[in-house]
Amino acid sequence: MSEYKIIISGGGTGGHIFPAIAIADAFVERHPDTQILFVGADNRMEMERVPRAGYKIVGLPVSGFDRRRLHKNFAVIMRFLKSLRIAKRIIRDFAPDIVVGTGGYASAPTLWAASSLKIPTLIQEQNSYAGITNKLLARRASTICVAYEDMEKYFPENKIVFTGNPVRKELESCRIDRMSAISHFGLKPYLKTVLVIGGSLGARSINDGIRNRLKQLAEAKVQVIWQTGKNYYANIKRELEQSEAKEFIYCADFIAEMEYAYAAADLVVSRAGAGSISELCLQGKPSILVPSPNVAEDHQTKNANAVAEHNAAIMLADKYADIHLTDSILKHIHNNSLLEMLRNNIHSMGVSKSAKLIVNEMEKLTDKTVDVWMQKQ
Repeated sequence: MSEYKIIISGGGTGGHIFPAIAIADAFVERHPDTQILFVGADNRMEMERVPRAGYKIVGLPVSGFDRRRLHKNFAVIMRFLKSLRIAKRIIRDFAPDIVVGTGGYASAPTLWAASSLKIPTLIQEQNSYAGITNKLLARRASTICVAYEDMEKYFPENKIVFTGNPVRKELESCRIDRMSAISHFGLKPYLKTVLVIGGSLGARSINDGIRNRLKQLAEAKVQVIWQTGKNYYANIKRELEQSEAKEFIYCADFIAEMEYAYAAADLVVSRAGAGSISELCLQGKPSILVPSPNVAEDHQTKNANAVAEHNAAIMLADKYADIHLTDSILKHIHNNSLLEMLRNNIHSMGVSKSAKLIVNEMEKLTDKTVDVWMQKQ
């Protein structure tokens, strides 16, 4: 069997990058001689994160539409057309067996170019509400891997395969006990612990909801593992140095070892990106979801609703977070029966080995192998 050659395109946010890398890792684990090339958007975070994971990446000069100032989009269209030409050249030169898109600006021209060149394409849709780009690409896609039920309202039913969302490898096989995790952050094992994460850049409403009520959290004997995001870290760290509650807080701009953070947490406060929700499902973590209002088609609210309607998480609107977030934490974190219900319900929604399920579908779209690997597991 000759080696595989695969192009994966996705980025802009960790929610698109982490699944892309997880898929690449799973494919290489099964087929070590595979050549993988990533295609991303110039000056976006994938241009740094993908090489750090050990893969080559090339960038396209593509950018997103300005939904508020439509007159600014002429330049966006020109960049898309240029990116489409570049993507076609990349695909002709690399000659992939399949092209995979996980979302983000670069996915559109890359998958469009691949389908026009008759290369099999696979879309990995992470959200419960499909965006415009993926709905348009679905007409040309060979297979569409989804993480939520009832996605036939967006995509052709005969192309849909339910796989769940891939998560980071270290979270898929996490076996860290709570005591070790609490010790890792220098916190107290006998106190309730809330993990607060608002994305790599940070979420102002979530951060304000915590920083305004640190005294109340400390008085309630609740300690906090707090990922502030790099945009807010310096100011929050300065404030904490003057706070009486600082002994109850572990604060960082970014937490790389999330497996420890999840293992330590009794309750998680998080945005409602698809990747974050998939991690919470696999880890079985009771959660307060605060959807970002600043995303296309308000898809985070739809993601959060899809979980909350199964009594698997608590949803709090972003506009109320600065005032009511701490109240919600204190109301729920000492309610052990509620936490247990949320834990069981969200864990039941998790899908393990998602990346490997997607690899199965990738193999089916080529004529190089018949997959029996998963049957042996």
